[in-house]
Amino acid sequence: MTWQTLQTYLGLGDSNMHWVVRVFIAVLITLFLNFIVTKLLGRIEHQMEKTKTPWDNVLINAAQKPIGMFIWLAGLSIAAEISGTEIDEKFSTLISTIRVVGVIAIITWFVLRIIKEAENTLTTSSKVKNKVDYTTASAISKLLRASVIITALLVILQSLGYSISGVLAFGGVGGIAVGFAAKDLLANFFGGLVVYLDRPFAVGDWIRSPDKNIEGTVENIGWRQTRIRTFDKRPLYVPNATFSTISVENPSRMSHRRINETIGVRYDDFSKLPQIIASIKEMVSQHQDLDTNETFMVNFTQFGPSSLDFFIYTFTKTVDWKTYHDVKQDVLFKTMEIIEEYGAEVAFPTTTMHMASDSQMTFVKPTKEDKGAPQDKYQSEESAKDSPRQ
Repeated sequence: MTWQTLQTYLGLGDSNMHWVVRVFIAVLITLFLNFIVTKLLGRIEHQMEKTKTPWDNVLINAAQKPIGMFIWLAGLSIAAEISGTEIDEKFSTLISTIRVVGVIAIITWFVLRIIKEAENTLTTSSKVKNKVDYTTASAISKLLRASVIITALLVILQSLGYSISGVLAFGGVGGIAVGFAAKDLLANFFGGLVVYLDRPFAVGDWIRSPDKNIEGTVENIGWRQTRIRTFDKRPLYVPNATFSTISVENPSRMSHRRINETIGVRYDDFSKLPQIIASIKEMVSQHQDLDTNETFMVNFTQFGPSSLDFFIYTFTKTVDWKTYHDVKQDVLFKTMEIIEEYGAEVAFPTTTMHMASDSQMTFVKPTKEDKGAPQDKYQSEESAKDSPRQ
């Protein structure tokens, strides 16, 4: 069906009707169709919410705005073509070109919306049983969107009369030069691709690197760089190529947090130490926030300089930073209560000084050599300096 035939069906092909009236009718019909279609799609969307599959919602949500835009493009292009034939014949050719480009752009927009809706559905929808993690879905979505946009641009160039083969040939030759000029950019691109595929971390993970001064929460993984929010709330931008040359630790994926504390009691409490250790070990084994399926130990470890040292080694069930410190605090408080329960005390560094009495002090009489030594001369000179001037 041609645009002229569509105008005839809409009653706009009557040459006896003034062109301003025909333009007004075209705009009015466009408004009416847009209203009807919007209401119809709204009802369809409401019905689709009741279904178990999420993909009908994806299609309807993606199609609503592009369909409305297509109706307006058709109506306004008809109105413009009507006015163009009355003003300038060449104007119709321009309208035809704009219409073709507009249709391609609307189709591209529709496909991009489908990709975005599918990404959101795969990561967040309750109707999807096996959800895809955000990093993988985002990577695939970006690749598909880039492919659709490039294809749309090539089709638009072809519709405008440009040769695609020439453009592709130029791109092949120019790609070599661009590759050398933008090797760092390409390195970051492929570094980002490796991050997307290997998934050593995802958005929201806490990561750190022992090789670089990198630590914080991942906020965004782009194609060129990754944005990390440090613990003092500063943004840190790391080129993706960096992750291929450093080791990355991901504490967010830890299964437990560890408590490893060394405590010392006085040497005077040596006889009480076995009972203290046994009671602390029982407390650890019965603590509801500690995972006893993991390794846990409470053992005497060494004779310290001023204390008898034993250590507590166990793992918490939680990995939350704040909750972990609450559990650790509770374990240490209960340890102190057990130590005091047995009448023992926690040791702290002490120094004992033995002072000799006056009766035990001896005086060494200086010899003749000592009297004539330079030291005496130096002392006499110092005494002379200290004496008042005559």
